[in-house]
Amino acid sequence: MLTAGEPELRAWKLDAVTGYRLLGVAGAILVAGTGWAAGALPVENAGSWRDHALSAVLFGYCGITMLVAAWIWAGRTRDRATPRSLLVTLVLWSAPLVAGPPLFSRDVYAYLAQGAMAVAGLDVYSSGVGSLGGILGAQVPAMWQDTPTPYGPVFVVLAAGIAALVGSKLIAGLIGMRLLALAGVVLMTACLPTVARRCGVDPAAALWLGALNPLVPLHLVAGAHNEAVMLGLLIAGIALALRGRFAFAAVLVTLSALVKAPAVAGLAVVAALWWQHLPGRTRHVHAVVRTTVIGAVTCVAVTGATGLGYGWIASLSTPISPQSWSVTSALGRASRLVLDADGPAVMRFWAWCGLAATLAVAAWSWWRRDRFGPVTAAGLSLGALALLGPATRPWYALWGLVLIAAAAPAGRVRRWSAATCGVLAFAVLPSGFGPDGPQALYAVAGVALACTGLILLRRLAS
Repeated sequence: MLTAGEPELRAWKLDAVTGYRLLGVAGAILVAGTGWAAGALPVENAGSWRDHALSAVLFGYCGITMLVAAWIWAGRTRDRATPRSLLVTLVLWSAPLVAGPPLFSRDVYAYLAQGAMAVAGLDVYSSGVGSLGGILGAQVPAMWQDTPTPYGPVFVVLAAGIAALVGSKLIAGLIGMRLLALAGVVLMTACLPTVARRCGVDPAAALWLGALNPLVPLHLVAGAHNEAVMLGLLIAGIALALRGRFAFAAVLVTLSALVKAPAVAGLAVVAALWWQHLPGRTRHVHAVVRTTVIGAVTCVAVTGATGLGYGWIASLSTPISPQSWSVTSALGRASRLVLDADGPAVMRFWAWCGLAATLAVAAWSWWRRDRFGPVTAAGLSLGALALLGPATRPWYALWGLVLIAAAAPAGRVRRWSAATCGVLAFAVLPSGFGPDGPQALYAVAGVALACTGLILLRRLAS
């Protein structure tokens, strides 16, 4: 039988790197093809794909399974892979998804619509995209039509720039948003090896877990999520802090938080690294004060320069909406059904439980930072927030996963992070909506079909 570390697939004389690259590309092509039939297509095209949606879900999940299997294979042969080789692999796996429609979420339409609102002089922090109307507003699901944006002024200005450039051309706008996401992915992957080396982690291991993992091509590339910009700035800021450029690091991390607020955890990393370089018994106080002041000044300056005001602070409560899906809200709904209890009270109880659990994980992580290091402590804190917070999405796991990939020592933290990533790759339909009965059945069939094919190929190659 072929073992994980064996250098060749004997039947086809392929080395392992070529083998997992081809497998991942084939999976990405299937996933991208799914997008044209059952992805997050513009609403005016919806009627053209409904007859093919179920078969597309089957092949889409077949492709996801192949991509995850290729990633696992790459991880088991990583001892022969260089950072450059892994980056080439990421480009190959992402290329088919770049040319396809949005997948797994309709958030990119909301980004573009919110940018158009800013261009039109509408307040994105007090009104939803329903106030914009037109072709862009129609792309956002009804449940979010009246919801203010939870994103910071840095991202709104970037989206506004794209919206101003493309006008009412929807496809051009989607291309612009995807290019912005790709820029974030490039920045993130460029800085990951630097952070890894400074933290004593193999750069190849960091890239495998933090950049090559399936959530990056599936959600940051195909979904064009603004996590790409947030994580690019965050990792760049931490890389600067590890090189002793703390003031610039605090500025970049603050800009990251002004894309999405959870990145503010990176300021704790900057402060923790800064006080290691200061003299005196009160150096931790000086480091915290300096980091806080620089972050506050950057926040005020950027918010003032954008002209969007401070409504983004109040809009941070948007993800806490009862419409949001999360682990804690799912437990709340289940408890409400089982106990026949008061709905809002049960939901609040579980939300507070999730918050308490998140704070407990964060406190434990920072208490053990001498073992893990501040970067890993921030990663564990953000991972807990992503999984236990008021809103949970598969790509939210990248908040903590990228930091863990860059800094966590070999062991259970990395293994559990990788396992979580593999599971979350299957969590959302290509359309971005939850599955009904037939769709779930076809998704399971797609996974089974891919697994059967991979087993047969393995036997033929043995």
